[in-house]
Amino acid sequence: MSDRIRVGIIGANPDRGWASRAHIPALRALPDYELTAVGTSRRESAERAARVFGADHAFTDARELAEHPDVDLVVITVKVPAHAELIRAALAAGKHVYSEWPLTRTTAEAEAIVAAAAAAPGLHVVGLQAGLAPAVQRAGALMVNSRFVGKVVSVTVYAARGKGAGGRIPQWAAYTLDRENGAGMLEVAGGHTLATVESLVGPLTEVSAELAIRHPLTIIDETGERVSVTSPDHLLLTGRTETGIPVAAHIHDGKVTDGRTRIEIAGTDGDLVLVSDGPSGAGGIQMSDLRLLGSNGPGGAWQDLTPEEVGPFATLPIESRNVARLYDRLAGDLRRDLHLVPSFETGLHMHRVLDAIRRSADSGRRETVEAGTPVTTR
Repeated sequence: MSDRIRVGIIGANPDRGWASRAHIPALRALPDYELTAVGTSRRESAERAARVFGADHAFTDARELAEHPDVDLVVITVKVPAHAELIRAALAAGKHVYSEWPLTRTTAEAEAIVAAAAAAPGLHVVGLQAGLAPAVQRAGALMVNSRFVGKVVSVTVYAARGKGAGGRIPQWAAYTLDRENGAGMLEVAGGHTLATVESLVGPLTEVSAELAIRHPLTIIDETGERVSVTSPDHLLLTGRTETGIPVAAHIHDGKVTDGRTRIEIAGTDGDLVLVSDGPSGAGGIQMSDLRLLGSNGPGGAWQDLTPEEVGPFATLPIESRNVARLYDRLAGDLRRDLHLVPSFETGLHMHRVLDAIRRSADSGRRETVEAGTPVTTR
């Protein structure tokens, strides 16, 4: 590997998409990285993306991108159903791999990917980045290193996204309405939010859940087409962590006003609350400005404990900040031969959490989460 980590992004659409909104600004802000290659499904868009983003190489074949000697890290930012095949190509090329969350469409695919990664060189990271937000990191430090909270007694979560508000959605997001694609509310909002909770209080080991579709028809903005929705847009959950902490959560899409996230951690000595701030809150915890509030002692007043934003992240677009923090940690791992970033094993664990939620919703029973590697971002 050269002095700078050379990155090839699969799914680098020059007009729109998560790569252009989050990954490209993050890479530009970090001196450890150099974008050397981009890939899209069409030659014209790949070549234009290379010009727009300043990459030397343009590809329409993901395998060729992964095998190119000027690429150290393959980043996968395409629709979820394509993740498994593209990850396998990058692993076969012996490269470091960063896949967006959800890791794969199904848990079975994730199990196969984890097995393949175990036999491949390189570092493998999944994009569960919300735990790296400064407010979340500060909350974790207060819970571990001080008596501010004491023993955690419960966690209460409310997370509402604006996606699908008013019964409309853009064409590019329409595929998420199909449950079989593994990219709906449960997988994205649920996965990111519950992963953040687990990073603070430990892994969920049992869940009781209900899933509902409250918006069964949605209009595609560009065409006016009405499409049926099979992916749930509401999750009600009660669960318990491995240390016995009860967790209650309501996560949903289609919030017309004031989309936001609130995670309240109640302790024997005090409380902490993570809250999304401003209009970014409707996008989900992974790309929201987060504040940390705390109250210590009986009847204590709320204090703003949000750490000041410093370094190259402060001026980035909100969607890019936590992605940049994940890249920054990944660079540190690569330089020091560590693996502190969320791994493919972490992604598999979250898929198993979601499977337990689905089983509980189908059976009406409390379900056990299969043991795995939870999110750790401290």
